[in-house]
Amino acid sequence: MWRLSIRNTLSKYFSNHAETKENHWDTSLQTRYYKTSKDKALKKIEELIAKSDSFKVNSISEEHGEIGILATKGKKVFIVLTVIMVRPFQTAVDFSVTTESMIPIDFGYSTKLINQLYELVDKELPLITEKKAN
Repeated sequence: MWRLSIRNTLSKYFSNHAETKENHWDTSLQTRYYKTSKDKALKKIEELIAKSDSFKVNSISEEHGEIGILATKGKKVFIVLTVIMVRPFQTAVDFSVTTESMIPIDFGYSTKLINQLYELVDKELPLITEKKAN
């Protein structure tokens, strides 16, 4: 068991990619659920990115619930944000972040960026704190 946790920790810092998922071993990288519709979540997140001076929207696919985002400051980063309505007024938001660099290591930058983005979204959309029931 400890081998797995050491491997996970090392991969977190010695990788150039991080993504969220429902049952991620790192609780800060678990999918977050919001009490809103998919369309409202996409619109609100698009507005948040448009207001930000650190990011810009690269592409939007409302049909697939995805927004492609580029960082405009700091490291070269590509972000794919996915919004999925799980049930009425329960919408999941996930991130996939890849940092471009000469070496395929970002020392946890992708993970930090996901946490910063979730903080922004948490301020604008009503977070559902209990875990999604299956």
